[in-house]
Amino acid sequence: MSDLKDGEPEDRIINEPMSEALSKRYLAYALSTITARALPDVRDGLKPVQRRILYGMRVLRLDPEGGYRKCAKIVGDVMGNFHPHGDSSIYDTLVRLAQDFTVRYPLVDGQGNFGNIDGDSAAAYRYTEARMTVAAELLLDGLSEDAVDFRANYAENDEEPVVLPAGFPNLLANGASGIAVGMATSIPPHNAAEVIDAARLLIEKPKATTAELMDFVKGPDFPTGGIIVEPYESMLDAYETGRGSFRMRARWETEDTGRGTYQIVVTEIPYQVQKSRLLEKLGELIEAKKVPLLDDVRDESAEDVRLVLVPRSKTIEPDVLMESLFKVCDLETRFSLNMNVLHNGAPQVMGLKDVLQAYLEHRREVVVRRAQHRLDKIEKRLHLLDGYLKAFLNIDEVIRIIRTEDEPKPVLMETFSLTDVQAEAILNLRLRALRKLEEMEIRGEHKKLTEEREQLVLLLGSTRRQWTKVSKELKAARDAFDPDSELGRRRATFSDVKEVDLAAALEASKPKEPITVVLSQQGWIRGMKGHGLDTSSVKFKDGDELYLVEEVMSTDKLILMSSDGRSFTMAADKLPGGRGHGEPIRLTIDLEDSVDIIAMFRFEPERKRVMASSTGYGFVVDEKELESNRKAGKSAVNTGKGHLVCCPVVEGDMLAVVGTNKKMLIFPLSDLPEMARGKGNKVQAYSGKAELKDLITFDKRDGLIVMTGGRHRAFPEWKDWKGQRAQAGKVVPKGFPRSGTFTG
Repeated sequence: MSDLKDGEPEDRIINEPMSEALSKRYLAYALSTITARALPDVRDGLKPVQRRILYGMRVLRLDPEGGYRKCAKIVGDVMGNFHPHGDSSIYDTLVRLAQDFTVRYPLVDGQGNFGNIDGDSAAAYRYTEARMTVAAELLLDGLSEDAVDFRANYAENDEEPVVLPAGFPNLLANGASGIAVGMATSIPPHNAAEVIDAARLLIEKPKATTAELMDFVKGPDFPTGGIIVEPYESMLDAYETGRGSFRMRARWETEDTGRGTYQIVVTEIPYQVQKSRLLEKLGELIEAKKVPLLDDVRDESAEDVRLVLVPRSKTIEPDVLMESLFKVCDLETRFSLNMNVLHNGAPQVMGLKDVLQAYLEHRREVVVRRAQHRLDKIEKRLHLLDGYLKAFLNIDEVIRIIRTEDEPKPVLMETFSLTDVQAEAILNLRLRALRKLEEMEIRGEHKKLTEEREQLVLLLGSTRRQWTKVSKELKAARDAFDPDSELGRRRATFSDVKEVDLAAALEASKPKEPITVVLSQQGWIRGMKGHGLDTSSVKFKDGDELYLVEEVMSTDKLILMSSDGRSFTMAADKLPGGRGHGEPIRLTIDLEDSVDIIAMFRFEPERKRVMASSTGYGFVVDEKELESNRKAGKSAVNTGKGHLVCCPVVEGDMLAVVGTNKKMLIFPLSDLPEMARGKGNKVQAYSGKAELKDLITFDKRDGLIVMTGGRHRAFPEWKDWKGQRAQAGKVVPKGFPRSGTFTG
């Protein structure tokens, strides 16, 4: 109570729960955002700010044939009379409506700097001028003929239209985008002539399907052109449901530069892609060596877009180069379709047919209201003309009454059965209008208006005539968007995606050089050029030494297996160079300090390997299952409470395993299952603290051969150790390597 000012009533304090107060106010804000800011009306395709700008320009009489006015004047009038939300929001919208690379059919004809496709902003509104375009005039046509309802403006000292008459389907022609509270809208622009043709089909055939409408509306038509590569079935589903997306690509061509070389010229880029940012991205990709087929990019644009892409080699196919770029930059994008619009004042997601039907119903209402407005004016004019004719037929008596009577009006009304309006009009006639010629003109006008009235009465009484009128008006509007004109021609075309083996092309484009991969005991890795290197001369950090080495080619991939059963994949050409000590392996892959690398080998997807853990379990796996693109690797072996011991290549049909208890067991490799990942089956049984030490495979025709003392040694009596899988085995034979492994 202490917060109340003197004389302030206590009943102004409202007690209500905080959650309820917040929900009420947030709901009010959400509804305001949805209906009065973010979503377009299905009838004219405009948001309130766009509609107010066009109406404000009409009030200022900025017709297409008239002169330009400063945008500052337009913004000021719109803000002062209709849109009290700040000048920046109004001017930004005005600029967008004037940009021919943003709006398919500009509604504002701008003069001055209105920005460009590079993303540069427009000049301040004190420097720019504007007027309406023919398209905007079509949207406003009929506004003075009671075609739509008006409402009071925010200050209640003026009126503004609730919706525009919309002489063409602007929602689909120019598209829309906006984000409201909890919902959004995204509608691509279309070719106006195609949309009008589809609308006229719907008038003739109300039960037409979306597929039939798509015989005319083939897909979006972006102001910046480009190529749409979305399949027809996907577009049909999008237009039927009102939700989907359209995949679009830049338009390009090849130019011969002589001596067997060429360059690619991009002439159209996808809609809403800023050219400067696209160039910047391509430059970054070239610098980061993420586009190995591209050597350079240049911007040679003037008024038209011209981006020059230089291939790294003349042997690279243009289609392959472009496919590699489509995957990594905005030369290919997707434009989402979410046809969320205001219909009968509420947001609703509508399909193509529903949107066209809603628009046509609006146009029919406009036709009826304009006809009724015209009929009312004709009735009033005919009423006056009837009075004039009575006066001319009795002109001498009319003059006498006017000259002799003190109050001629009631006498005229009584003498000639005139209404108040007719008598007043006769009294206001000029003497010049009493000539015989004027009488003939009145009779001619009366006849003409009577005929027009009869047609209007027929129109208002027939739904079929009303639809015919709508169709004729749409046909007339189509002339403004003639497909043979520069404004009306289709800019975006359609194409299928060419099948290109990009992976093979990229592989072939890489330089193939021998590399020796060296991994140190402390986990430092490097790729040294050449094969057959003397590893004893390789230098390491103090306290470090050689751990693993593998000879590969620069085009190969490297697989590393960790003790916790994960597999990691590294590209050989991405390894640090041989100068210095390399880089810690843990900078490239996510490897905990408690986990070690136990194997490193060149990736050959056609090979098989045996995975064996210290717990004595194992299985056979295709090497292709070990490939991983994740920094955290791929879980390949469930090691349980143990760790991965070895993963030798399958080189025969028999398997030999030895434990830390120096017992060896041999059995057919076919006894182990082939799995993509998992724990596997028991390989050898152990007791106490014994566990699996090593494992190899061999061909029974060649026999068991192991490495001992740097030499190969055969054990012809290997069959004495042959048994069943999961048995304990027997003590290793004499001469078996002291290390307890098959590799010495």
